[in-house]
Amino acid sequence: MDKQQLKHLLDVAAGREPAEFVIKNVNIADVYSGTVTQGDIALCGALIAGIGSYSGRSELDAQGQYAAPGFIDSHIHIESSYVSPEEIGRLLVPHGGTTIIADPHEIVNVCGLRGLDYMLGAARETALDIKFMLPSCVPATPWEHSGANLDAAALREPLGDDRIIGLGEFMDYPGVINGADGALDKLLAAYQAGKPIDGHSPAVTGNDLSAYAAARILTDHECATVEEMRARIARGMYVLLRQGSACHDLRNLLPGLAPGNSRRCLLCSDDRQPKTMLELGHLDDHLRVCVEEGVDPITAIRMATLNAAECYRLYDRGGLAPGLRADIVLLEDLRHFKALRVFIAGREVARDGRYLLPVRRHSVQSVTGSFRVKDFSAAKLRLPLKSDKVYTIGLNPGSVVTSKRVDTVRRGPNGEFEFDPALDIAKVAVVERHQGTGNVALGLLRGYGIKTGAVALSIAHDSHNIIVVGASDADMAFAVERLVAQGGGIVLVNGGAVLERMSMPIGGIMSDQTGEWVNDKLRALQKAARDTLKINPALEPVMSLCFMSLAVIPEIKLTDMGLFDVTKFDFIAIEAD
Repeated sequence: MDKQQLKHLLDVAAGREPAEFVIKNVNIADVYSGTVTQGDIALCGALIAGIGSYSGRSELDAQGQYAAPGFIDSHIHIESSYVSPEEIGRLLVPHGGTTIIADPHEIVNVCGLRGLDYMLGAARETALDIKFMLPSCVPATPWEHSGANLDAAALREPLGDDRIIGLGEFMDYPGVINGADGALDKLLAAYQAGKPIDGHSPAVTGNDLSAYAAARILTDHECATVEEMRARIARGMYVLLRQGSACHDLRNLLPGLAPGNSRRCLLCSDDRQPKTMLELGHLDDHLRVCVEEGVDPITAIRMATLNAAECYRLYDRGGLAPGLRADIVLLEDLRHFKALRVFIAGREVARDGRYLLPVRRHSVQSVTGSFRVKDFSAAKLRLPLKSDKVYTIGLNPGSVVTSKRVDTVRRGPNGEFEFDPALDIAKVAVVERHQGTGNVALGLLRGYGIKTGAVALSIAHDSHNIIVVGASDADMAFAVERLVAQGGGIVLVNGGAVLERMSMPIGGIMSDQTGEWVNDKLRALQKAARDTLKINPALEPVMSLCFMSLAVIPEIKLTDMGLFDVTKFDFIAIEAD
């Protein structure tokens, strides 16, 4: 802003000049005082000039509608929506989303900083203001192979980029707590850049939690209980109340919300599939849940706006006040939170559920062709066992937390695992696809429900190797081969034939199609998974499987290097004897 622009802003604010645009007769959600006031909102270009009584060259009579600050999602992985940044903007903005804090560690684990450059370029093509955190843990753990390895030296230059607002979720919480050299170097790089640090500390308690907070880690979105929520707030952290497609923690945590701690609580999605966005919306859905659970509507809106803005140092937004960005959502009421009109930086970008701008697509050429699978064959899926008693990965519907189970399986005459549909225990494999190591790790998955065929994905958090589960080695191998041939995504097979598939050319983890197209494909995949493969109907078949390699979520997971006990931070044998 130059001096002339500042003078004009002040003249409009003081009423000496008419505003370019005024929203009149509106109920204003005042997140500063926690009240609703009546008046006009005067806009001067991209900014709010004043709140009160104004006239403008163009006016909109809101007729008593409610105005709220634009909603800020405090933590989301765009890649987990399976669509591109341009497309997620088209989907979220009509629901009142004006800013998201995105952590692109999925695409960076696949493509390195080339993936970050793609995301930054694609983000310029949407009205949604996408603020990026720099992934801190690539790979997420030392117990897997990913497409890149970013140490502290590699992080320093991007941390100095103004488009990067902080260091992303520090998933290596054992490294932080134990003061590992690599973790300390990354923390110091963030300190030197003056950037905040996101957290990730599931089930961390007591002095370990104090050590994690002492590292100046600002947030956590992994709270599962009110006790965990309160413990983090008491240590000066912000708690991000998560309501995504895979994890639904919001209702569980809201009983811990109180007048004394609500300013340390934010709303986030973490992950949000197109089905969820198209049917339930975005933060408007979070706000509905909050009000249903008895939260004051302005307190709820504050968690989706001002709290997030202050946490991430976005001091130009988060409220409706003079001098701030004109990010405004006009709502029908403060119960259903239906967005009637959405303004971002003073421009109307959505109305009555429709995105008003053309969708321009950034080139994906730099992030395609990310498969280097070496020496894979069905022979690598053979699983000889020394005992009938084995450790299995126990699925828990509605959660990415797994149970470390001990089960009895059937073995053939040669001692190899034999699939028995009556036991609901299936072979699962992770096939390394980035470094050409030839790694194929095997485990056993309990509760997935598959009775025939196989499912293969190149979406396997966080390193996104190939994960495949099936009733036969032949179908599992065929599924992997077809997945590689199509450039990644999802493949369902049965009896040596493809049932359904979805290509994901962007790093093997995102589609270049619309959210509606992705949703239709996912529906077809889910139908085939349940009707033909007989996968457990209580599970989302894709998202449940893609978290089975995430070795930072308890209790037991499978990476391309083996079966990993997250509670012990060590690999274990499959046999339990």
